[in-house]
Amino acid sequence: MLNLFRTFFNIHDLRKKILFTIAIVFIFRVGVHIPVMGVDTTKLQALFGQGNLFNFLDLFTGGALMKFSIFAMGIVPYINASIIFQLLTVVIPQLEELQKEGDSGRKKIAQMTRYLAVTLSAFQAFGMAFWLRGVVQEGIPFPLFLITCVATLAAGSTLVMWFGELITERGIGNGASILIFIGIVSRLPANVAQTVTLVRGGANIIGVVFLLISFLLMIAAIIIIQEGQRKIQVQYAKRVVGRKMYGGGSTFIPLRINQGGVIPIIFASSVLIFPATIAQFAPIPILQNIAGFLSPGKTWYMLFFFALVFFFTYFYTAITFNPSELAENIKKYGGFVSGIRPGKPTAEFFEYTISRLTLVGALFLGIVAVVPTIVEGITRITSFQGFGSTALLIVVGVALDLVRQIETHLVTRQYEGLLA
Repeated sequence: MLNLFRTFFNIHDLRKKILFTIAIVFIFRVGVHIPVMGVDTTKLQALFGQGNLFNFLDLFTGGALMKFSIFAMGIVPYINASIIFQLLTVVIPQLEELQKEGDSGRKKIAQMTRYLAVTLSAFQAFGMAFWLRGVVQEGIPFPLFLITCVATLAAGSTLVMWFGELITERGIGNGASILIFIGIVSRLPANVAQTVTLVRGGANIIGVVFLLISFLLMIAAIIIIQEGQRKIQVQYAKRVVGRKMYGGGSTFIPLRINQGGVIPIIFASSVLIFPATIAQFAPIPILQNIAGFLSPGKTWYMLFFFALVFFFTYFYTAITFNPSELAENIKKYGGFVSGIRPGKPTAEFFEYTISRLTLVGALFLGIVAVVPTIVEGITRITSFQGFGSTALLIVVGVALDLVRQIETHLVTRQYEGLLA
């Protein structure tokens, strides 16, 4: 282990990325503990204790929501903005063309996503401030609280979005996923302590053991599916250029079972909690009914969660994986898939293969999304409430992604990899 850490810090680029990521995460965690001014914390905790939705929302903010800190909205507005633009890219031809322009087009879409994220954060901050008017400290006029609260929360959410982009560009891993990952892991000690307290208080020990075994089995299953892939063999014909012969041989193209990683479940969770969040802020009967239907643990919640995860797995795979482009690149360099003609037949083969793999991945993610809720209902152990499938998939998925990125850095510099 010591040799492994020594290897990390011997590689200047990797060391720089890791230290930069740690620094940003540290600043983020400090901000989680800085409260918004003017809120009565006693009344706030009583209000948040009324429903399970807040436990679920708090999952994406790393505890910032329950503390009502400056980062109370976390990265959620940015994720929602990303979902909206990815959906619009499919619907609006101009955005689709912009995305095909390469880096310049993607940068323009990223800039528009940021503007939308800031707008969403301002609207959401206004809703939260208006909803929390009953917990304002005595002596503070509500208009003053409204202005300061909206400005603080919107600025905090924008700052978290910037943190995520900084980690993606200059750190290691996907910034948004890393921040959510850190927030989830920070809740673990409290969850474990609560479980220990339940056991000491006479809770069903068999239920606790069953819960822990279920978690371990799910982690193992997630790793197997996340790392599962089908290798497509590609043959390259020899080419003669002048007096030299190039090419020849074969290689493999790995097609992953879960091409989208943890992104589908993050998107599904964000979409699912968005209407419920609005319903909490607006005292409209129909919205309150929606909030009740979509409360974590309810049957409708599990059905919608499964359907959304299934949809976003296919949707994200369709966006990130282009069979025609892959087939064209293989053909350009003189390659071909064994038994398949180059060009359109190869693209159709890739499309057929990835659709079958994605079906397995989507079904798996959908099942994993609802199993923890079912297990929690059977065991009646609620100390890990809000930590279910979403948290497990994000934690395991992000951890695997980090290992892969570090592995790439090590292998490209001829070091022994983490998985060697």
